[in-house]
Amino acid sequence: MRANSLSVLMCTAAFSALVLAVTLCGPVYGKTVTLTYSNVFPVTHGNAILAQKWAEEIEKRTNGAVKFQMFPGATLTPGDQCYDGVVKGISDLGMSVSSYTKGRFPLSEVIDLPLGYRSGYQATRLANAFYKQFKPKEFDDVKVMYLMAHGPGIVHTKDKPVSKMEDLKGMKIRCSGTSAKVVKALGATPVAMPQPETYEALSKGVVEGVVSPVEVLKGWKFADVVKYTTNNLGSAYTLGFFVVMNKKKWDSLSKDVQDTIEKVNEEWIEKSARNWDVMDKEGKDHSLSKGNKFIDLTKEEDARWAQAVRPVLEEYVQETKAKGLPGDEALKFCLEWLKNNP
Repeated sequence: MRANSLSVLMCTAAFSALVLAVTLCGPVYGKTVTLTYSNVFPVTHGNAILAQKWAEEIEKRTNGAVKFQMFPGATLTPGDQCYDGVVKGISDLGMSVSSYTKGRFPLSEVIDLPLGYRSGYQATRLANAFYKQFKPKEFDDVKVMYLMAHGPGIVHTKDKPVSKMEDLKGMKIRCSGTSAKVVKALGATPVAMPQPETYEALSKGVVEGVVSPVEVLKGWKFADVVKYTTNNLGSAYTLGFFVVMNKKKWDSLSKDVQDTIEKVNEEWIEKSARNWDVMDKEGKDHSLSKGNKFIDLTKEEDARWAQAVRPVLEEYVQETKAKGLPGDEALKFCLEWLKNNP
């Protein structure tokens, strides 16, 4: 009897010691893994810097069990091939613009619509709220880390100031994805091209302006080649960005590693949201320092622009409905969310 009691006590003590060891030491992450990360932003851009900090934070919290090899500036996969590059395993992770692969994310295009965004903080939070609400199947072939969306997409022009819609008529304006529809609705001529090609196109006069957030004036050096920015906030759009991981690679990670990454992802939604606003302010200050001008539309004119882009919203609903997708519900959700989160 005593022997049995002693055996039980020894087992209990051993189990308690094991629990204590795990508690003190924390999660056991296993062997080191190095993940490749393809990023569309140039290395000096605020989003590339924040992505680097995301990687460093995960490496720190996993005690070095997860490391990253970063490929900024689309050096591993071009922006329009980044998503497929992740799906195929060319890179383990990728950050790029959803609309670079037009039609690939039909329901999520609601985020890109000219909903009258007021800040990148607002747009980024909405992008993630939308994803959590609808879980669009178009992202099922990857593991979504988190989503982003830039600050108000407005008009920047090379030489001609724009203070009313008629000023845009016939102007060649660089755009991408859904913003091409916005440009057309406002009476300008859309010219689709990737962001990295835009600086040269502006400097050579291939295009006369661009629709983009204010951060590009510094982050992409556009303040060197545009003189005017028009604050058409009533018709402001955004572009959705993804940060995704190859699904097989994600599934190969331990539960402890996955939990750690998920926690960092949640923190980076907030950091990314605030980062867009910081970059917009830096972009404005940088542009003003070069003598460039910002033009505020009158309240009545801004309302005209907002009304002019309404057909873009209606077209989205029709196109998604034809594909059997709840675009009407998605648009309603986004508009109500923006109303409640100004």
